[in-house]
Formats: sequence, structure tokens, C-alpha cells
Amino acid sequence: MGAFLDKPNTEKKSSGGTGNGLNYGLAAMQGWRVEMEDAHCAVTGLGGHLKDWSFFAVFDGHAGAQASEYCAKQLLAAIVDSEELKKLDPESVPSVADVKAAIKEGFLKMDETMRKRPEVERGEDKSGSTAVAVLISPNHYFFANCGDSRAILISNGAVKYHTCDHKPGNPAERERIQAAGGSVMIQRVNGSLAVSRALGDFEYKNVQGKGPCEQLVSPEPEIHSIERIKDKDQMIVLACDGIWDVMSNEELAEYLLDRIRISNALDEICRNCLDTCLHKGSRDNMSIVTVALESAPVPDAKAQEREAALDAKLEADIRELMRASANEAPTPFLGSDQLGMPGFGYGGPAMPPRVPASLDINIIYSKLNAENYTASLPPKTGLACKRAKAEEIFNKYKDEFEQIAKERRRLAEQAAVGAQDEHGREGSLNSGKQLKKTGRVSSDDAEMTPKSDSPQPSKKAESPDKEKKSEKN
Repeated sequence: MGAFLDKPNTEKKSSGGTGNGLNYGLAAMQGWRVEMEDAHCAVTGLGGHLKDWSFFAVFDGHAGAQASEYCAKQLLAAIVDSEELKKLDPESVPSVADVKAAIKEGFLKMDETMRKRPEVERGEDKSGSTAVAVLISPNHYFFANCGDSRAILISNGAVKYHTCDHKPGNPAERERIQAAGGSVMIQRVNGSLAVSRALGDFEYKNVQGKGPCEQLVSPEPEIHSIERIKDKDQMIVLACDGIWDVMSNEELAEYLLDRIRISNALDEICRNCLDTCLHKGSRDNMSIVTVALESAPVPDAKAQEREAALDAKLEADIRELMRASANEAPTPFLGSDQLGMPGFGYGGPAMPPRVPASLDINIIYSKLNAENYTASLPPKTGLACKRAKAEEIFNKYKDEFEQIAKERRRLAEQAAVGAQDEHGREGSLNSGKQLKKTGRVSSDDAEMTPKSDSPQPSKKAESPDKEKKSEKN
């Protein structure tokens, strides 16, 4: 289930490249998680008779990063070196059935090899990993999925295909789990693991009498082949569930199609996508691989002008909000006696003055009105897609307005101290004048002595004769 940091780690690893007529970019970020457990793989040109083939994959690890990192390094080799491909004529083109068989063999071989690793046999490594991959030949896409990472194919402006997540609650997955003696509780295998297929996770793969694909957790990939339509196919996207938790297939497709019209730097687009998902609420590790195909949109001047205008307006608005915050008037000074605090008289301790706080990007960002930018923002992302840009602008002007705010705080504190001293002197002076003039306590103290409704005459001593007369009577 994973633990979380106090604040997200937003450092990113990204790269990009070209080959076989493809342009790709990728990025990964730890985010809120205590550890980074994702891994990825991108290779254009597999060598030999597969030199025109390319391979891309994302691996989402859990219970450690060992499984995902190992898969990122070894899965492609396990597929290419499979017996299904070795037995073919090196000069021939593998059939669709042969490639599918090789992919399945590669996944199962990878799982078997991982189980034999010393750290696994000693019980030190209990990690597992989902895997989503695409093998691109000159004529086909071969999608392979094992777990809940996901791939989509964008063609002619829409999502043409997507892989299906393997969750324990899916009817076919639940049936296999129960047949292996397990259960599905709170949508998890035996109430613990949130995916029903993965590489590794060997504590869920020890049911006697069951094959590797019949265990509580299966390493078997779901494989689909799709014929390439080069004049329509635009992009392939592979991503872990940290992305899909906050963006649907269609939302991510629209976002990427919009961004690639601004720039064809796919690594930068991927980095911005991670920031967008983070500020849309993703709490997981995040990894994404984006592959631009032959018919992918290209940057155009109109879209770039729109983006420049949006960024200029954002900068102007943030700068004005920072100026207003830096020049915010301090709350009027209140002495403790004015607040009616018991035990404090004139000249007593004063409450600290409330003055403008240090500039805060979260406060500035929260004051931006999303409706002012909707027409220019990427589809269905809101201002989340511009949070990173907002922070860049904020940092650009922070020192300038911090100096203004600092001076305001200094003046406010100086005025507060002066008001306290003046208030104390006036109180002491008034009390002294009253005592000197009347010889009595102040009116405040006098009010504490009970008063009669009418004056009482003073008593006089009675004469001796009157006393004797009283005695006779």
C-alpha cells in the first residue's frame, strides 16, 4: 500500500530519442511515495533481422524496486532470445502468431529467471512488478500487458485501442484466484495485493498442482496485435497507474495531442504531464513513455501563439497578486488591555502585531481564477497543467516582492512597538494626574466600592442630660 512523504519529490528523470521513423520521450517522478519503484525501457532498432523493430515498456514495482529494475533490463532480451524466434529463418519476417508466442514465452521465462535469483531464494526480495510493453514492427503493434499499467493507441484524433487492467475484482481474474485457493477482499488478492497479474510476487505463486499461469498472481501477459495504419496512427502512450489514477484514456490523449502542437520535444511534454497529474491529485510514483508515430501532429504557429499569450497573462496575473500580497496593509495593533485580557493593565505586555506573511505560492495559486484561462488551457486539465509554470513565474519575482513584504513587516513591527510605548505612557500619566488632583483612586477602582442611593447624615454625640432623660423613661 505504501507510505507517503511530507511533500512530494518532484525531481524527474527524462530522456528522448528517434529511430525507425519514431520520435519518443519519457519521464519518471517519485512523487509522494517514500521510494521510487517504477522503471522503463526504450529501444529503437533491436538489431539483426529485427533492426526495423522497436520496443518500449513501463514497469510499476511494489514492495521494492528490485523486480521492476530487473525487468527493465532483461525483459526485451527474454523475448528476443525466446525459442519461438530462434527457430525462425533469420531472413524471414516472423508471423503475428510467432511474435505473440515469443512475447508470452519471454514473460514466463523472465518470471522463472527472477525466482532463481539468490535474493529471492533467500527470501530477501519479495518485490513484484506490473509490465506494459509494445513491440513495434514495420507492419504491426504488439501490445503486452501484465497488471494495471496501461497503454493506449491514439489514431485519427481518438483512442483506438487500450489495454485492460488486471484487477482482482475482474470476473476472470477472481475465478482464477479462487480456483487457486485464494480470495478477493477489498479488491485485493487475499486482501493484500491490488493487482492480479505481475512479474515477481512469488509468495503468491506457490500453489501446488497449478501451473505458472494458474497461480493467485499470474505472470501471463495479455497480448494484442494491431495492424499499423500509418496515415492515421498518431501516438502510443505507456504509463503506470499513477497517471491513470487522475486522467482517463481520452483526457490523456487530448492533452498530448494538444501539447504536441506546441512542441515536439516529447521528453518535455512528458515532464509537464507528470506535473499536471501531480497537481490533479496523483499520490503514486509516475512514469510515462510517449511515442510519436508517422501521423502525429506537428507544432503550428497558431497553437504556439495561443500558448505564449496564455503564459503572458498568467505571468501578469501572478505578478499582480504578488504585488498586492507584498503591499497588504498589516492588521491594526492591539495592546493586551484593549483585548480585555485579565491581569494586563496599561503598559502591560502587548499581543504580537499581525503583519503580512511571507509570500506563498500556494496562496497566490489559489487566487488565480481558472475561468479566465479556460479557453486557452489544454482540454480537461484545468490550471493543474500550469502549476509548474506558475511556480516558475513565482520564483522569478519572489526576491523582488519579498523585499517589499519584508519592509512592510519591519514598519508594522516598528509602529506596533511605538504604539505600545505611547499607550503605556498615556495610561501612567492619566493615573498620576488623577491621584494628584483628588487624592483618590481612579474612577475604575472607585466603581468597585458600593454606593448608597441617597446621602447619609453624619451622627453627633448625644448630651449627658439627654442620656439621663432617656434612662428615666
